[in-house]
Amino acid sequence: MAVTRESVGDPNSFRARGLLARDLLRGDLEGLELERLVEQSILTTTLEKAVDWARSNSLFPATFGLACCAIEMMSIVAARVDVARFGFEAFRASPRQADLLILSGRVSIKMAPVVRRIYDQMLEPKWAIAMGACSSSMGIFNNYAIVPADKFMPVDVHVPGCPPRPEALMHGILKLRKMIQDDPDLSWRERYGAVGTEEVIEAPAGSAGA
Repeated sequence: MAVTRESVGDPNSFRARGLLARDLLRGDLEGLELERLVEQSILTTTLEKAVDWARSNSLFPATFGLACCAIEMMSIVAARVDVARFGFEAFRASPRQADLLILSGRVSIKMAPVVRRIYDQMLEPKWAIAMGACSSSMGIFNNYAIVPADKFMPVDVHVPGCPPRPEALMHGILKLRKMIQDDPDLSWRERYGAVGTEEVIEAPAGSAGA
């Protein structure tokens, strides 16, 4: 006895959907049944939304740790949190290949220019997360040597805690993913209204012919 979709019973069961796919490949579907399958199987969107969706699900964080928060950041790639479920597990050691900078720890005044240089070397579009109280608001180090991250570079998401748990960082990354899906602007200068603030180094006079 041949097995048909009518004999299976529930049309939404796994077996019934497998038989429906078989009939589609054979060319046995036609009429209203074929139109219903097409309506259920095709998703339409715009190119911009598709690109934003792909970009938000393939972030490449930089392998960059500052202090104790870096231990919590490292654990998000382990089995307990498993950030690979969302496509963020590919940490990159070069800023040229990374598009997400996680400031995991305190930032001293001497370290701030180094962090900013790494951020500037990252290619657009790029984003930044201030992880922990130190990089967000100096934390327990309320002295002249520590500087908040948003004082010298743009920060998209702040993750509170001292230190925040890996689940908190994961929540911040998912918030950033939603932000990327809703914001089509590529450059952080457009996102923060900083167009025209580029540093232009003028060549010294008389060096044009050198």
